[in-house]
Parts: sequence; structure tokens; C-alpha cells
Amino acid sequence: MSFSAARVAEDGGEVEEEARAMPAEVSWEMLDKSRFFVLGAALFSGVSAALYPAVVLKTHLQVAPPPQAAASAAAAAILRRDGPRGFYRGFGASLAGTVPARALYMAALEATKSAVSSAALRLGVAEPAASAAASAAGGVSAAVAAQVVWTPVDIVSQRLMVQTAPAATATATAHYRGGADAFRKILLADGVRGLYRGFGLSVLTYAPSSAAWWASYATAQRLLWRVVGPAHHDSLGAAMAVQGASAAAAGGAAALVTMPLDTVKTRLQVMDAGARSPTLAAAARELVREGGWAACYRGFGPRWASMSLSAATMVTAYEFLKRLSAKEGSL
Repeated sequence: MSFSAARVAEDGGEVEEEARAMPAEVSWEMLDKSRFFVLGAALFSGVSAALYPAVVLKTHLQVAPPPQAAASAAAAAILRRDGPRGFYRGFGASLAGTVPARALYMAALEATKSAVSSAALRLGVAEPAASAAASAAGGVSAAVAAQVVWTPVDIVSQRLMVQTAPAATATATAHYRGGADAFRKILLADGVRGLYRGFGLSVLTYAPSSAAWWASYATAQRLLWRVVGPAHHDSLGAAMAVQGASAAAAGGAAALVTMPLDTVKTRLQVMDAGARSPTLAAAARELVREGGWAACYRGFGPRWASMSLSAATMVTAYEFLKRLSAKEGSL
């Protein structure tokens, strides 16, 4: 049952206009879970492949020592040094973690949203507030669940991304022959702790970001659907446009807010296994000492583009996926 439908059932005509403002939502209970996870793995793997070069470029910019090259110059250097494959270093390791991480993310997101929304509505919370609160809570639980898988994958893929870059000599000197080799060497040198370097910072970065993102997305969607009008609720084109625009706006805002923490996290994670890891405060001070506060936003352009495009693409695919995965007769 959608948020709006639940409120109409409880309060009758009082919120009928609010119910018409949003199209029906495909809830967790309405999904065929097997279809949802199988189709989701295929869809999100394709999206990850399309956006991976921007992640590689962002990572190179974040770990590069001063003087800082422009994004275009850094991209040209990667292309000149490694060719097109340089933009896909570490992609195999990243892809291997995408499927379980996304599965955990989607399951935690939908289950939490469903539980929190039902509880909020029973307590008499207004439907828009219930929607935003449920989305924020779902975002937090999804981010924490996904980081259990994603932090080790992130560390391995980032080491592979930068190991041939000139900047790598200052942070990572080990040579890895691939994802499995990197995983083994990090584990041998630094134990499980080496694979979870920056885990707390990752949660600190992504949990609030995910909460703000999903709450902003829910609010932006509601506002845009009011503009589009109920006549277009059944239009796939209108749905994709509203969801894509809402997601891009939320993704860009999240990138701006979380960029400093992401830069510090990335620099900590690409350090050699076995190297003494500085504290968060020490790493942040060193970064500011290198290039002032602007250094905290190294790679912001690629990250902003990546997060905005990723958000728009992922959410459009995600909402489409939920409709493809709905049980027969549930819509």
C-alpha cells in the first residue's frame, strides 16, 4: 500500500487531495524479491560500468599532491599513460562487490521505509512528513548495511585505480596484479582492519548523506508531481522525468555536503597496508596544509557529475525495477 493510500484509508476525504498529488508507490510487500534482486544486479552493474570513469578521475584528483592539475589534464594524463583501460582499473573488484552491496542496500532501504512509514502513519503523522521520515531512516540503514561490503571493495578498487599514477608514490607503493592479489596483500599486511580502514568515516559520510538524499528526493518528487499534475501519473515518460530531476538535485546537494569527508576518507584508504594510518583529524589537517580549504573539494567536479548522473540514472532504473518486480495483480 502506498503512503497516500494508507492515509486515505485512515482519514477518508481529509487528505484526498494529498493522495492525488503522488502516483501509487510500489512497496516492499508488493515485490517479487527474487526478480527484484536478479534484475537489480543486472541494471546496477550496467550503470556502475557507465559511471566508473568519473569515480577513477575523482580518486586520482583527491590523492594527488600539489600542484593540483585540472580535471581535464588529469583525465588526459590517465589516457596518455594507460589508455582507455586506465579509467577501468579496479572495475572488476568494484563490480564483484556491487551485487551484494546493492542487494543489502535495497533490502535495508525498502524494509526500513515500509516499517517506519507504517509506524508513523499509525501515530497520526502527516503523510508528507511520514514519507520524508521513512525515506531518511531507510537511507541511514541502507548506507550502514552496504558499507559492510562496500568498504573493503572500495579500498581494493581505489588502490588499483591509483597504483600507476605519479601521486601513488606518496601514498601507496605496493604493486597489485588484480583485485584478488590486492585483497590478499592487504589482509596479510594489516589483517581485517586493513580492509575496513575508513569504515567509520565511510558510515559518517554516507549515512547522513543517504538520509538527506532520500528525504530530499521524496520531498522533491512530491513538489514536482504537484506541478506535473495527476493527469500524468500513469505516464512512464513523466515518471522518469520527475524521478530523474528529483534524484539529480538530491545527488548534487549530497555531493556538496559530503565532499570534504569523502576526500579525507579516500586519502586514508589508498595508503599502503601496514603504513601507520593517521587519525581523521591529522589527515584533515595535512590536507588543508597542502592546499587550504579548497583541497577538501579536489575532484568535486567529477564527483558532483558522477553523483548527480548516478542518482538520476540509478533512481530511474530503481523505480522501473520495482515496477518490473511487482507481483502479479499488486499494481
